[in-house]
Amino acid sequence: MCRNIRPLYNFDPPTTEEELHAAALQFVRKVSGFNKPSKTNEAAFYAAVDAITAIEQTLLSSLETNAPPRNREEEAAKARERNAQRFARG
Repeated sequence: MCRNIRPLYNFDPPTTEEELHAAALQFVRKVSGFNKPSKTNEAAFYAAVDAITAIEQTLLSSLETNAPPRNREEEAAKARERNAQRFARG
């Protein structure tokens, strides 16, 4: 899995529309191989981003869990610690 993909489910506060859109954009960029589409492909590219954003919203609103919501700051600190260990020189 791509290391830049982050979970968006079960956070307090809930995932925002901007976060969902950014994740969809990242996914479409990865799948298409385009960082920025040509004018010819622009409509299809952004239609895919919008469709995936809607699918993400449907998925996240349908999931259920008994686990307590995760804290964004704590998750970010854990990620920084994992990266520090992974890239430590030694």
